[in-house]
Amino acid sequence: METKQPLEQKSFSLPLGPIHVALEEPMYFKLDLEGEKVKHVDITSGHVHRGMESIATKRNFFQNVVLTERVCSLCSNSHPLTYCMVIENLAGIEVSKRAQALRIMAEEIKRVASHLFNVAILTHVVGYKSLFMHMMEVREIMQDVKETIYGNRMNISANCIGGVKYSINLELLDFIEKSIARTEKHIKEIIDIFRTDKMLLRRTTNVGYISAEDVIKYGLVGPVARGSNVNIDTRRDAPYLIYDELDFDVITETGCDVHSRAMVRLRETLESIKIIKQLIRNMPEEGELHVLLPHIPAGEAMARSEAPRGELFYYVHTDGTDMPLRLKWRVPSYMNWEGLGVMMKDCEVADVALIVNSIDPCVSCTER
Repeated sequence: METKQPLEQKSFSLPLGPIHVALEEPMYFKLDLEGEKVKHVDITSGHVHRGMESIATKRNFFQNVVLTERVCSLCSNSHPLTYCMVIENLAGIEVSKRAQALRIMAEEIKRVASHLFNVAILTHVVGYKSLFMHMMEVREIMQDVKETIYGNRMNISANCIGGVKYSINLELLDFIEKSIARTEKHIKEIIDIFRTDKMLLRRTTNVGYISAEDVIKYGLVGPVARGSNVNIDTRRDAPYLIYDELDFDVITETGCDVHSRAMVRLRETLESIKIIKQLIRNMPEEGELHVLLPHIPAGEAMARSEAPRGELFYYVHTDGTDMPLRLKWRVPSYMNWEGLGVMMKDCEVADVALIVNSIDPCVSCTER
């Protein structure tokens, strides 16, 4: 009787993208496979490059506040915030504590909405549609907060050089407090689901593994690093604004996988809510909200902040005119893309989109 020989696994290349149903933005992956296993990945970017760093040198300092807010949608507050800080560092502009507190409030509201969106997309990728819809519904609470306080749901235009563009009264503070209380209740339920749901655990645990050593080697940042137990956070390690006066924990997980990165983001939303509550209770009542058309001298400066995806770095070089000679920013996604080569090694093809989502990639930031 003839015995059947086991089928030999074939090696071949599989293109993924630049347009794909599970990828939020255009990015091209060339996957080298053996059967269903990924052995190597090449990433090709540049499909939506906009030349924004060059455009910034043709705009004056105040126009660039508007430009930098359009680098990215989910981090759209972090970019103008960090840009304003780098200009203020250069010009020696002091920002009042009230304006600093209002800046942090806008930043943490955006962080909650950003993290909820990313983890919701994770549930969409694994096919958990009911949880996806629920998480997007919870995120809508924060979107309503942004629309009520700032007049917009994405680009909220909260920052200006020397302070902020908006103020806030007791009625609005009460609205924010009630909204985040509702959000907090739902997030705690979602965290419990992520800790116990067997389908989620099976799809996300031990998938997209990257060790703490590799995180440090590749310079990964934000929730991606903290999901591999690398305890870094610019808000604590290089305090800016009044973060050093606020009580919050830097969240880490030890699983080094997709599940850990999702858990870091969910738990960080609770820390952001804790920060917002402190600001509501202790909002400084006095202080200038902005300064009028300050002079920007010649020189160089830098500033850092902790955007939802990780450390955001801005550098500016000026010559005393009203336009920068050079404006450079290093975004967290630019660093985190490199981790995918490690995370995808020997993973299943079916997990590729899930692993890509776990670094919360931003193509518009990367291809600025």
